[in-house]
Amino acid sequence: MTEPVERRLKQAIGIWIVGLLVYLLAVFHRSSLAVAGLAATDRFDINAAQLATFTMLQLLVYALMQIPVGLLVDRFGPRNVLLVGAVLLTLAQTGFAFADSYLPALTARVFVGMGDAMTFICVLRLVNSWFGPRRIPLVTQLTGVIGQAGAIIAAVPMTFALGQLGWTRAYLFAASFGVVLIIALILVVHDAPGSRSLRGPSLTPAEIRHSLAQSWEHPGTRLGFWMHFSTQFSATTLGLLWGYPFFVRGEGTSNEVAGLLLTIMVLAVISAGPVLGWRITVRPWHRSTIVLGIVSSIVAVWTVVLAWPGNAPLWLLILLVIVTGIGGPASMIGFDLGRTSNPPHRLASATGIINQGGFYASLVLVIAIGLILDWRTPGASTDYAPNAFRWAMSFQYVLWTLGLVQIWRYRVKARARMKTDDPELWAELSRSNLA
Repeated sequence: MTEPVERRLKQAIGIWIVGLLVYLLAVFHRSSLAVAGLAATDRFDINAAQLATFTMLQLLVYALMQIPVGLLVDRFGPRNVLLVGAVLLTLAQTGFAFADSYLPALTARVFVGMGDAMTFICVLRLVNSWFGPRRIPLVTQLTGVIGQAGAIIAAVPMTFALGQLGWTRAYLFAASFGVVLIIALILVVHDAPGSRSLRGPSLTPAEIRHSLAQSWEHPGTRLGFWMHFSTQFSATTLGLLWGYPFFVRGEGTSNEVAGLLLTIMVLAVISAGPVLGWRITVRPWHRSTIVLGIVSSIVAVWTVVLAWPGNAPLWLLILLVIVTGIGGPASMIGFDLGRTSNPPHRLASATGIINQGGFYASLVLVIAIGLILDWRTPGASTDYAPNAFRWAMSFQYVLWTLGLVQIWRYRVKARARMKTDDPELWAELSRSNLA
């Protein structure tokens, strides 16, 4: 490796690490309320439904922000948008630290969701600008799985900080890390080699609609969207809200076993990411096949669990969280479809479109499970029976069916588009039996 190439690689890794730390901090802030639920109900004098609103509102804001953030990145560059996101996260978490009633706290969490929404797309854009094509899938997977470790980091330190420092000082301490990363962003991050800050052309509303229409029109973007939609929602819903009550009340496990199962799921997410990144690097034309296989495996294991007479055995629940957890990094494959289906000036917009899929599916599932549990439980009781959970978790089949049909549909269209746009490449792939 020549010295200039080695120097550029070191710079790329440094920029990626700073961006990754901002994303990890965003996930930390996103997850920091999970361990403070009881403290929040006491501090803001709210009930369980109001507490759940924090989570659902953050998901909704995150999903709705994806396309606007993609357009902002295409226009102003990832460095500037990432910097705004880090500032928003820091100020919002500071506001949450001082909030002493429900409405200000809810407002602060809305801005946490907005800042969170500005991180991941920016980091992916930096990865695509600084790394070579063969490294991009692996670095993208590493970004996703390491960033999600922020949820694990949020658990123990925030629990300890809340107990030792109290609400205000604990959340101020968490917000202070943002100040350090804002300085690192200003000093270290460049949008692309030889350019500290890239600017795209100013777009009129008509041009924005045209750009988004072009991204959405490409079957590769739609295929990436439905991949993200189909793979992520089961793991997200278990980890975000319903996993713990499902295992304890639906499957009769102890509190400790339920916590262990969710930890195993996170470890599966972290372990599977690099493997999938390597796999799609050496077999890029098998991406949709890999996703179809993973989603089919998730459906199969859930079917066995839900059909099991009585409580499922522990080994089966462990298998469930491992297979479901793999769906998290599998959703990242959708971004690779967006990368190879769109020109660089539309990449962030396409990524934003794709990144909506799993979060909309998760939001629908979180709400549907709650409604079905209430429907299948007599009166106003929240003592949900195992049968109520079986009904509620079965709603996943509606989303899986929709997702699998659309993946197959746009897989066919994407290959037809490739055959038209690049017949020589298609002929080579056909001869190699890779298409």
